Amino acid sequence: MTHPIDAACIFCKIVAGQIPCFKLLEDDNTIAFMDINPVNPGHALSVAKGHWPTIDLIPPPILADVAKTAQRVAKAVSKELKPVGVNLLQANGEGAGQSVPHLHFHILPRVAGDRASLNWAYKPGDMAAIKALCERLKAAL
Repeated sequence: MTHPIDAACIFCKIVAGQIPCFKLLEDDNTIAFMDINPVNPGHALSVAKGHWPTIDLIPPPILADVAKTAQRVAKAVSKELKPVGVNLLQANGEGAGQSVPHLHFHILPRVAGDRASLNWAYKPGDMAAIKALCERLKAAL
C-alpha cells in the first residue's frame, strides 16, 4: 500500500529512514519507536506510516493497525518494566496537546509518584445536558 507523506513531517522522515530512531518494531502500516523526550523510561510511540494528522482522517483499518502495535508495545513494556500502570494517549489537534500532526499513540509507562498530568478530577455532570448531548452525537453518527 502506498502511504501519503508530508515531506516536512518529522514522523514521515522517521518512517522514510531520513531521521534515525530507536525502532521497536515495524509492519506494513505502522512503526513503533522510543520517544526521545520520555515522560518516564519506556515511553514509546506507535505511529501510522502514512501521514494522516488526526483520527478523523485515517482509514479505519490502519487505525486498527496502529492500535494493535500500541497494544504489542504496551504488553512488552508491562512485562519488562513492570510499571504501576500504562497510559495509551492519542491526541488530535494542538488544543488536545498534539505536538506532531501525524497520527500516533503514546505508550506511557507510569511510575508511582511521577506526577504526569494526564488525569483529571472527577466532578458530577448535569444528567439532562449529558442526555441532550448524547442525542446530538447519536444523530451525527
